[in-house]
Amino acid sequence: MKYLKYLAFLICYIIYPFSFLFPRSRKKYVFGSFRSSFNDNARYLFIHANETEKDVKCIWLSLRPGCVRQVRSLGFRAYCILSPLGVWHALTARYWFFNSYTSDIMFCLSGGAVCVNLWHGVGLKRIEFNVLSGPMLDRFSKKNKMDVFTHPESFRRPDWLLTSTPFQTVMFAKAFRVPESRCLELGYPRNWILTTTEQQRTAFINRYEPQETASMIEKFRKYDKVYVYMPTWRDSQRNIFTQSMDLNRLNDIMVSQNALLVLKPHANVILTQDIEQLSNVILTGIRLDIYPMLPYADVLITDYSSILYDWLLMKDKDVILYLYDYDSYVKERDFYYPYMENVAGRIVNSFDQLCDCLSSGDYTMDPNKRDMIVAKFWGETAGYDSSQKILDFIRQSSQK
Repeated sequence: MKYLKYLAFLICYIIYPFSFLFPRSRKKYVFGSFRSSFNDNARYLFIHANETEKDVKCIWLSLRPGCVRQVRSLGFRAYCILSPLGVWHALTARYWFFNSYTSDIMFCLSGGAVCVNLWHGVGLKRIEFNVLSGPMLDRFSKKNKMDVFTHPESFRRPDWLLTSTPFQTVMFAKAFRVPESRCLELGYPRNWILTTTEQQRTAFINRYEPQETASMIEKFRKYDKVYVYMPTWRDSQRNIFTQSMDLNRLNDIMVSQNALLVLKPHANVILTQDIEQLSNVILTGIRLDIYPMLPYADVLITDYSSILYDWLLMKDKDVILYLYDYDSYVKERDFYYPYMENVAGRIVNSFDQLCDCLSSGDYTMDPNKRDMIVAKFWGETAGYDSSQKILDFIRQSSQK
């Protein structure tokens, strides 16, 4: 099996030079996302482009047939990347939009395309070529030959990289080895759903979200308060919801407050406890987009995740930073900027402190600290329709 994997990459390297030979249409955009899902910034930009760019052919490409069916059910063009039409559109589209790397679509077909990396989170953690320690060090800094061979997408520099403010551009430009002039400080398309009007949000949910999303929002409305726990991924804690907390104890607190605790797992998380036995703790589906639900929640519980900065775009919301492993985490994962200086919210350092905080309700956000962090991480982009700004830039650049 291992040798088949290496053979596939060898074929990829053979195909890649030929992808430069195809004429690419400026009126064709292709989109893709990590794990071949229909999600994140690329999803919101794709929907907006389909709604507004009537003279451009916008196409979603994925390895998963289920994802292709999902996008087509919305009335949009979508193809399996390995199909003849999928390959053809990838080879003839001038612009590629993706959330992580060209492998979100298919690296070997990207030659000659203008690659726009939308990425998937502002924040503080060192990533890519900024890393100084951890499992990614071998790939990006030490350039382990096997890692380089099997991850060519990590070394293909994007033509444009989406950021938010000069504060973030400095970090991201170095991480992806691109000039700061190639960073588009236009904010994130996915944040539109957090800051738009209730009328527009409801219309979007009714048109583009599965029924499960609307059902979840209706469930939120039955409670006096809704907490959402969204921890960052940790390599050593795949069972994080039961390793770092007692869900039965949390459920009792929720019951006493007529509150709901929503757990949003990372795709790699394993959950051994049967959540269905808990009356006031629920788990969202991994493939369900949490962003349309966030405006209907009250308190975010998180740690080092970039979700904090998106959440702070919504006023009158509170944050609890659950940092039970802070000392060990900062040793394993470097921060580009000091953590404590660049967060807002009530900090708790143990599960007992978390329970006391939830029980007392002592977590009200300092609005001045919130405004300072939003200005630092989002600046003018906090109020942007990012998708339209990106499409306007692409249209203008294509005319040069």
